Amino acid sequence: MFDTVLVANRGEIALRVIRTLRRLGVRSVAVHSDADADAPHVRAADLAVRLGPTDRSDSSAAETYLRTDQILAAARRTGAQAVHPGYGFLAENPGFARACAEAGLAFIGPPPGAVELMGDKINAKEAVRVAGVPVVPGSQGGSPTDEDLTRAADEIGYPVLLKPSAGGGGKGMRLVRDPADLPAELAAARRVARTAFGDDTLLLERWVDRPRHIEVQVLADTHGRTVHLGERECSLQRRHQKLIEEAPSVLLNPETRAAMGEAAVRAAEACGYTGAGTVEFIVPGLDPDRPAPEGVMDFFFMEMNTRLQVEHPVTELAIAVGADTAHPQRLDLVEWQLRVAAGEPLPFEQTDVSFLGHAVEARICAEDPDRDFLPTGGRILYLSEPTGEGIRVDSGVTAGTEIGSLYDPMLAKVIAYGPDRPTALRRLRAALADTEILGVTTNTGFLRRLLAHPDVVSGHLDTGLVERTTQQTPVLLASPYAQTDTDAGTSTDARGGSNEPSPAAGSEAPGPETPASEATAVELLLHAAALARQLELDPATAGGGWTDPFSLPSGWRMGGEAAWTTHHLRLPGRDPVTVQVRPSTAATLADATDNPSGGGADLDVRLGDGPIRRARATRAGHRLTVTVDGLQTTFAHTTDNAPFHPVRWLGLAGDAAAVHPYDPVAERTAAGATQHGALTAPMPGTVTVVKAAVGEQVKRGQALLVLEAMKMEHVIAAPYDGTVSELRATAGGTVAMDELLAVVTAPEDAAAAQAGSPVEVAS
Repeated sequence: MFDTVLVANRGEIALRVIRTLRRLGVRSVAVHSDADADAPHVRAADLAVRLGPTDRSDSSAAETYLRTDQILAAARRTGAQAVHPGYGFLAENPGFARACAEAGLAFIGPPPGAVELMGDKINAKEAVRVAGVPVVPGSQGGSPTDEDLTRAADEIGYPVLLKPSAGGGGKGMRLVRDPADLPAELAAARRVARTAFGDDTLLLERWVDRPRHIEVQVLADTHGRTVHLGERECSLQRRHQKLIEEAPSVLLNPETRAAMGEAAVRAAEACGYTGAGTVEFIVPGLDPDRPAPEGVMDFFFMEMNTRLQVEHPVTELAIAVGADTAHPQRLDLVEWQLRVAAGEPLPFEQTDVSFLGHAVEARICAEDPDRDFLPTGGRILYLSEPTGEGIRVDSGVTAGTEIGSLYDPMLAKVIAYGPDRPTALRRLRAALADTEILGVTTNTGFLRRLLAHPDVVSGHLDTGLVERTTQQTPVLLASPYAQTDTDAGTSTDARGGSNEPSPAAGSEAPGPETPASEATAVELLLHAAALARQLELDPATAGGGWTDPFSLPSGWRMGGEAAWTTHHLRLPGRDPVTVQVRPSTAATLADATDNPSGGGADLDVRLGDGPIRRARATRAGHRLTVTVDGLQTTFAHTTDNAPFHPVRWLGLAGDAAAVHPYDPVAERTAAGATQHGALTAPMPGTVTVVKAAVGEQVKRGQALLVLEAMKMEHVIAAPYDGTVSELRATAGGTVAMDELLAVVTAPEDAAAAQAGSPVEVAS
């Protein structure tokens, strides 16, 4: 075994590797950019080395985690004997693997030749086909031109899938159903492939409708033994990015499981593979209304990932060696990567490996499902991760972590294990409900609702399920705080547990007898934000437990009713509202002067012109407990005390919402200065392409520029026919969320400006 190992990665995978190194007594070395100088993986390692230019601060991946020379220098400086690449960055770079070997370092992964062969999707496909592994019909040749790919598409028939030959992880993949769209999609796919992988070679494959994505974990030593560790189902995806993974797959019968495992072993042996790797297959979807077929089902090779996978924990939890013995052994795949790289043989055979239980994983990412999954960012103000029986969390963040646009948006993985699939699903849903991340918008609540989708529960999965649901029945997956007012009657409850009419946040799905006056999830959220602010306005208690009545926010006076305290609030994407709060009775007012402060008094709360409701609120640390009309709900709560604009974050059942203060006067002033046709950045990121110029005439929907963040592209298009009157974005420049990028002026606006007269614009 090695004495010192350098981990050439960041985030949760670096922490995952360091955890195993510490358990084995191996010294760990972390590397980091300036942006990651205080990151959890840096603090967890025994040693850490800065990456980046010496004369300036540049935390981009190209200047840090992709710098082979600096990583090798860090290994020499710390006396490391081996390098673990994690996943992403240089993990599947054959040049990096060779450079490690030439520097006398063990590369904890497969041989460079295997990385190179399987990293070239075209040659990999041919290699496994020769080995007897079924492959998807597609393009031929090493570097097909656009013309070659167009001809192949015509021969195979549409729809087709474009894939970067050098890539993986779904990045750059494009589904093309219409031949007229192929030229534009080819250009976009090549651009992403060139940016992400440094190689714009593409391959084309026949698209299998309603496919299931099932992969097999393989493990091979340097002594000629290769075994598979069962399969993982990864069909729940969004834009070819995995969201939920589980093991085993509910689809496979024993015959298909055995055949797929044997095919994965043949694929690994075909390239001389050693270490841990994953062979990915596509399986045609089945009609859920028909009985499952007998015998071996159809499956096709997609690609081989020559590294550890993000979803490896479900295999570690669900697979056992010697499951039928008194002491079954669970496997640590990172440990076996290390042992294989150190020359140790695998001590078990294929017949020793079997499933024991079920595991499901959810990927928590900094992205907003209610804004088409656009990347988000910011500082994590409060973080509470779930615990409990069968729950594992692999996280790369802590409270205070800044989430930017330089790296992958994944923050953590929550994994649940159970003796069977229903138990694992229930545990994971409960764990996601207990996951509290405030300060950064994430997909946590969305994942919890996805796990409750009827097709997910029944196991009727395919890679298009998420997209179909968001388009056809979006209410099933939408946040209760993102619904429009007209949707409120069919929204999910605030705990994400129902898809029936559920006005009350935190309650179970009510039946038709539920009073129409019951507060909706959004109303309860706004009540909670106002009540939290009201608690903060309460004065400190003087000596003897007495409070000066003239310092109360109730407008206390001798006799008469208490005055309302008005809170102006706004949820993103919604109109501003007012919430009024006052003591509910004169007795309550007297109690406030005679008792120590701390909340708990009866209050009246009113949203806009709505009904007056009876409420209570108490706060303890990051817990805000609110009772409205007898229904008690406890939110996670914190405040981002930005100057002049404190934002209140409230979290419940995996969802989190930012409630902003609203200044009517300031808003009217800002609205008067807003430019019609202004295009702002929907996410923080980098402008990769500028396709327009000032003065250019553009058509509605015409692409003006391309914004990239967290390995995702977003096209900024003209909102209508007009002229580009302002263009602030430049190729290669970074932008913040909501930063002005360009202004498109409509012909009537331009004419009005020349005439010096105002023009009415329909909203």
